[in-house]
Amino acid sequence: MSKNLIGLVLIDAPHSALNNDKIDESDPNENFVRIKSFRKGKQVYPYVSGQAWRNWWRVTLGNEFGWVLSPITWSEKSKTAFTAVSPVEYDDDDIFGYMKAPKKGSKKKEEGKEDEKTVTRISPLKCSPLIAVNSQQLTDDWGVMARQNGYPVIYQHQFYSCILKGIFSLDLDAVGVLWSTERTGYKNISKNYISIIEQVGGRQLNESSWILPREVRLRRARQVLEALPVISGGAKLTSHLTDVTPKLLVMTVLDGGNHPFMNLMVERNDRAEFSISALKQVISDYSDRILDHVYIGRREGFMDELEAPLQELASDSSLKIIYGSPNQVVKRLSEKLSEHIGE
Repeated sequence: MSKNLIGLVLIDAPHSALNNDKIDESDPNENFVRIKSFRKGKQVYPYVSGQAWRNWWRVTLGNEFGWVLSPITWSEKSKTAFTAVSPVEYDDDDIFGYMKAPKKGSKKKEEGKEDEKTVTRISPLKCSPLIAVNSQQLTDDWGVMARQNGYPVIYQHQFYSCILKGIFSLDLDAVGVLWSTERTGYKNISKNYISIIEQVGGRQLNESSWILPREVRLRRARQVLEALPVISGGAKLTSHLTDVTPKLLVMTVLDGGNHPFMNLMVERNDRAEFSISALKQVISDYSDRILDHVYIGRREGFMDELEAPLQELASDSSLKIIYGSPNQVVKRLSEKLSEHIGE
């Protein structure tokens, strides 16, 4: 099995429209932007797509941690877009994955170069959409664009007030490890890329995989985690400014790819509730797979009713829980990642 840094995040969205859908052309207004939502039976749940959340994460890593993000190239010939597919040079190519599929029959023209082949990389960082814990009656809001003596233009959009829940995992054993296996998702590099890995101090693990230096892998894993308390993004920020940093975090390092924290939030009487009993059961059931403490971070002012129960849990040494603010627990877990990133 592989070591995975896993986490549950809760984001407070009290007056938000963080991920908009396309304009509803069937509406008589013809200028109505709806938010992304889905139905469970008759209930409506707004959400932020996993793609949008990953984009916030990637941009934050560029803005806050100096990641030089992999440039996007558009191929007019194949009608596809792809990154530089260079996980040595670009941190985000390593962490967020990529795909470059040349048009069939295309080959390198230079003498001595191998034929260009499809390369793909499964993202070590995986996440869910951010989904409202409780169902919503969406608010339709009218606005007007009117400046000085110009003609006013009426438009309409939606927003909501809820708690958004999401989960993520970072495969620590995959960060900075590159494969050349002839298999979709594991054909990360071509043969002529091996020399680039070696130039930065990377080494061969086995017949089909290479690994980057430990300091590179550890830095990337730490910064992915450390981006959470400063992550920013979302739609409609000019008129619905929302702080999208997690207000509650539950994290650990797990042996395996399951995500047992997924169901810690429940909907009761149209309210979002954190289940202490579910958390205790998960810790008990997965005690043989949890490789570190369970780190719980909560921002004061958010779900303050959890303060006493979480303090009580943290005082039970058998549960191995570290409790504090989101920034505090992220810092402590980031420091511990050195124990989980091998040579």
